[in-house]
Amino acid sequence: MKYGLDVRIDGEYADARALADLAAHAEQVGWDGFFVQEGLVGEEATVDPGVALAAIAMQTQRIRIGAFMTPLPRRRPWKVARETVSLDHLSNGRLIFGAGSGFQTSDFAPFGEETDRKIRAEKLDESLAILSGLWTGEPFSFHGKHYQVKDVRFMPRPIQSPRIPIWIAGQWPHRRPFRRAARWDGIYVMTLKANGEQLTPAEIREVVAYVKTHREGSEPFDVAFAEETPFDPRQGAEIVRPYRDAGVTWWLEGIWGTYEAVTERIRHGPPRTQPMN
Repeated sequence: MKYGLDVRIDGEYADARALADLAAHAEQVGWDGFFVQEGLVGEEATVDPGVALAAIAMQTQRIRIGAFMTPLPRRRPWKVARETVSLDHLSNGRLIFGAGSGFQTSDFAPFGEETDRKIRAEKLDESLAILSGLWTGEPFSFHGKHYQVKDVRFMPRPIQSPRIPIWIAGQWPHRRPFRRAARWDGIYVMTLKANGEQLTPAEIREVVAYVKTHREGSEPFDVAFAEETPFDPRQGAEIVRPYRDAGVTWWLEGIWGTYEAVTERIRHGPPRTQPMN
């Protein structure tokens, strides 16, 4: 299992330099990933996640990075393709791309963007196809309901092969996002179910089994889940273990407190009892 951090980008965290410092500290004490949240509008000051990831890439060498989750229906997929390849090269192949249809209407409605969930889902699927096509570095065309691409070649290709890993956001028991994720490289399972209750390890098993029935290949598939654990790694490992046994491959520690508290939590390291690989 890998252990990452799920970090805010607003309030005290609305500072790309501060986030890069946190990421460098996390890398030093053994965390495997540093993932910033994605949002456009909030009640507090907010930093652009792409700018934050560029700063983080420059201050780290090993940990995986990404923004969870990019609401692709409000982005131009070709611009996202250029940004992600640039980040993949800047980080020397450490980017994970998280995508979803968006969950905050405040990121859509005030700007006249599409709010209909069905249309956003259509745009998400088309955007993912365009990203994957442009990342190949080969001449690419796409003719969809919402987007058109005519014989375009994007260079350079990503460092990672066959592509930058794509994780899809999903909230259980809504099935469609999990079927979508099965076509890609991973699923970020939201901590709370649609009814507001926390997802249990038994339900994680259901998620893994459901995705497996819709997978066409045998390539590795990641299952990420976010929650908080105590400072004591052994106590944390007891909380994590049933989720790991149920199929979670990435434990994302929720980092939602004050900057001082977060720094302290990072310092205590991930909730693992075994040595790092």
